[in-house]
Amino acid sequence: MLLLAANASASEAPAPVTPAVAASIDLAITNLRSDKGDVLVCLSANPKYFPDCGKDAKARKLKISAAQAGTVEIDGVKPGTYAVALIHDENANGKMDMRLFLPREGFGFSRNPKIGMGPPKFESAKFTVGAQDAHYAVRMNYIL
Repeated sequence: MLLLAANASASEAPAPVTPAVAASIDLAITNLRSDKGDVLVCLSANPKYFPDCGKDAKARKLKISAAQAGTVEIDGVKPGTYAVALIHDENANGKMDMRLFLPREGFGFSRNPKIGMGPPKFESAKFTVGAQDAHYAVRMNYIL
């Protein structure tokens, strides 16, 4: 009787695997002042590491030539709440250059929040990703 029960369970079909839901985010980047260097893109779900997500191990980081950065696509984004920060790294040194505490290179954020003293908080740049693809425009800003 025990042998019969073991054979019955072995012949059952495995449970169907449901595909993981993921979407693409298309970012239309506007107001780049030149096509020099790169555009550094950071997609983060962690407010603690926004907008500088260098220490966020789970953040999606992309580097795109500024000459090719009209639209950036981020594939395979799982549903959740995110914010995007961009840097126009004109000298392609991989970081935001500063002069007297002011950024020398361009920057932009999802939802284009107002820029005051310092970068915006995650809360003002956040957006929600579901199963559908999302499209956002990000305007680059320059101070110097």
